[in-house]
Amino acid sequence: MILDPAFPNLSWLTRGLSGGEGLHCASIEHRVIKKMHESVFRRRNANAGRKNSALRLARLWTGVSDFMIDSESQSQSQRRRARAPAPHILLVLAALVLPLRAQQVSLRALVTPSTTIMKDGRPVTFALHGFIEFKTLADMFPYIDSQRQRWKTSLDDAARQRLASELLRRGIESRVVSMMDERPLEALVTHTSGELRQALAMVKEPVPAGYGEAFLAVQEKWKHSLNCWSAAPSIPARVLSNWYPIEEGIELFGSTYDSTEHFWQAVKYHPDVTLAQLTDLLGVLEHRDWRPWLQRLDADPKLYLPNAYAIEFLRYNLTPQRLAWFRGELAGHGLSSSDHARLVQQRGAAAFRFSAFEEKVLWGDLADLFHLVYHFSTPDDPMRKALADRHFDAIYLGERRMGFISEEFRSLMLEIWHVKYLQMARFREVISSIPMEIKLSHFLNDGDSPDIPIPIYIEYLNKIRDLARRPM
Repeated sequence: MILDPAFPNLSWLTRGLSGGEGLHCASIEHRVIKKMHESVFRRRNANAGRKNSALRLARLWTGVSDFMIDSESQSQSQRRRARAPAPHILLVLAALVLPLRAQQVSLRALVTPSTTIMKDGRPVTFALHGFIEFKTLADMFPYIDSQRQRWKTSLDDAARQRLASELLRRGIESRVVSMMDERPLEALVTHTSGELRQALAMVKEPVPAGYGEAFLAVQEKWKHSLNCWSAAPSIPARVLSNWYPIEEGIELFGSTYDSTEHFWQAVKYHPDVTLAQLTDLLGVLEHRDWRPWLQRLDADPKLYLPNAYAIEFLRYNLTPQRLAWFRGELAGHGLSSSDHARLVQQRGAAAFRFSAFEEKVLWGDLADLFHLVYHFSTPDDPMRKALADRHFDAIYLGERRMGFISEEFRSLMLEIWHVKYLQMARFREVISSIPMEIKLSHFLNDGDSPDIPIPIYIEYLNKIRDLARRPM
């Protein structure tokens, strides 16, 4: 289960800032139930003796029935009839569960470069540019140095130092704000800056210049920020994700979608494009050696440095394995070659034909691949014409034609958020209830999005909250 690293931040920050108990209590309740379910009911192989004792006590004290404890073996209808324990019982159960959680990450271990953080027997990795992964901060240092040396003839010393400092800060943030494990951020935001300085002073391993300052900057940011993404345990943070499913659907530009994510990915396909045409385009990509094409992007700092995530995305998705995966997905899901890509992502007779996850990793990544190959190809490259023939030269919405990487297309996100957060009362209430002292943010493995860069996404998210808080 992925736990949102922003939860510790929200849970204690909002207690003093919200002026009420709603946001804080909702988060606490969610975490208690989630920890009970994950740590006790599902993880049966670890700490079996202690766990069985805790569950026996829980049964004696609360009368929780066997089918609730052994929830995986029961039918959905049986589980639905389970009576929820009273709130004070949940707190008792939570106390029993706490010793079963994974060992905390100490602040000293977090700032030690050679530390490998383990969870469920596997290293908790982190990344730069979303795709270049590391197990430890020490592993990352040679990569940063290689990037400084890579541009030795292209950038002056000051520019290369700024690049190294930026990579270091983002790498530390990626280490701390983990998509897989909330413990690193918990360790950072539950200590003072003075305690962090003391822990940094105790590091005996070699570290690059600015290492301590980068840790302090990350700590200061996340003591006042909420990471809004789909797997966040805090309810408001989940709602503020584009992936959040909208039961009643959301009508955008004349069609209904299951979430704002469904619209955002569907609109990247021209209404006329069919699955057969997408499959044909994949065949064209599969028959080309992309190494020289990528080498051209790698060699030019004016191309690579401002577009590092997009280029690493292309490197990953232009492999034969990934192209074959896209082909296989288009042949599944009950799809027909004559289906139109945009239409199948809209809500039809049944809701949620595709999950938000599938929208991103299948439809979104495939569309981004085609649009980015068009964008980065030279004007005389035949690939540009093949993609333009299938309308991957722009975004088409009604009479509007927008460049894939353009201010006009990015601002479309704000337009659809006007519908979700200003016109839909329940979502307006959620976003407007988040205290202004907390900055809404979005950070996932140092990933970015060329269609709407993360800094702009965050700017829009905070702007729409400002609008939602104004009197109607």
